[in-house]
Amino acid sequence: MVQSGDEDAGGPSWLKPLLRTVFFVPCKIHVDSSKSECNMYCLDCMEESLCSYCLSHHKDHRVVQIRRSSYHNVIRVSEVSKFIDISCVQTYVINSAKIVFLNGRPQPRPGKGVTNTCEICCRSLLDSFRFCSLGCKLGGMKTDPELTFNLRPKPGRDSLYGLESDTSSSPRKLRKTSSAFSRRIEVPISHLEDDATATSRSISPGTPPIVSYRTSKRKGIPHRAPF
Repeated sequence: MVQSGDEDAGGPSWLKPLLRTVFFVPCKIHVDSSKSECNMYCLDCMEESLCSYCLSHHKDHRVVQIRRSSYHNVIRVSEVSKFIDISCVQTYVINSAKIVFLNGRPQPRPGKGVTNTCEICCRSLLDSFRFCSLGCKLGGMKTDPELTFNLRPKPGRDSLYGLESDTSSSPRKLRKTSSAFSRRIEVPISHLEDDATATSRSISPGTPPIVSYRTSKRKGIPHRAPF
């Protein structure tokens, strides 16, 4: 059994056999059955192409499905990207699904205005890509040692948010925070009540004076009547 991460100087051990395999031919074992066209491949067994009836003998194996576009073999990006890194290979959209070609499609005369071509077969490409197929990228690895089909590990959640660095670099802050909380807890309840009362008094507005709007004439100084 070949593990998904195995790779030599020529890519994963199953890649070359996959690129050489003939697809879309009647299955030799189930030739008398309907829909026995071979359009699948087992990355673990690395043998001939398979039909849907052959899958019962490849349970728990890594099996991919091959499709056709303009008489060329293609594979969906969602399938192949689980096992290899397809960076630098141009992708195409066919039937609302992204695909990559298995082998190169030589183009001797690029169209007018083309500024970028495949480094192996000269197929016209978008500027952000170097190869038109998996096979061409495999050929480019012979002259560029930095090219690889190995999947890059995704950054972990801790490293993404910097949790490890925060925990290791600021233990003093944590201790200060914990001691501050402990000091707050040790305060007697009576003191807390007094503080809360004082705070409420200082914050709450004073009672406004009672104003009477009734008006009355002021009586004069009483005088004694003459005898």
